[in-house]
Amino acid sequence: MGQIKIEGMEFYAFHGHYKEEQIVGNRFLVDLEIETDMEVPAASDSLEDAVNYQVAYRVVKDEMKRHTSNLLENIGKRILDAIYNELNGIESVTVTIRKMNPPMGGPIKNVSVRMTR
Repeated sequence: MGQIKIEGMEFYAFHGHYKEEQIVGNRFLVDLEIETDMEVPAASDSLEDAVNYQVAYRVVKDEMKRHTSNLLENIGKRILDAIYNELNGIESVTVTIRKMNPPMGGPIKNVSVRMTR
């Protein structure tokens, strides 16, 4: 068993509860952790036997850009659904989505949601 981590994927997107967030947009950082059996690709040295993390990145990018969500939880669910639809050989996936500088009435670095399936 092993883990693939893609950390700090940065996107500018238009997610949020408030209409202003959906118009102006915000920076989001996304981390992805994929648990998978790495024995076969480690021996074969073949991408066909591995979980392709370039495909995982594309899936996250597509979901961040596709349409507006009110909640980070909705984005997380969409990413998890899409990862399982696009990739084989996954034992579990954890996604962390951080909204940078959220509009909460004071200086806050970020808020985040972490979901595992």
